[in-house]
Amino acid sequence: MGKGGNYVTVAASEVDELRRKNGEMEKAVEEMKKEMLQLWRRTQVAEEAEERLCSQLAELEAESLDQARDYHSRIIFLMNELSRLSSDSASASP
Repeated sequence: MGKGGNYVTVAASEVDELRRKNGEMEKAVEEMKKEMLQLWRRTQVAEEAEERLCSQLAELEAESLDQARDYHSRIIFLMNELSRLSSDSASASP
């Protein structure tokens, strides 16, 4: 056959090799797509969890502020009571 026959054989083997590599690359791309989809889903779950946590944190902050205000009011009340009792005690003593 000569050189022409060898060239066709080499070209055919190169085409086969390229097809094999192309198939491998397509499989790799599909695997990457699956991984990306899984990561996207995990990201969605994480974002939803973050939103829930932020909401819970806001509720806790509001509750904490209410408790701090109540505590402060109680301290003021007790200080006033103590002051009143001290005044009453001082005025009752000769």
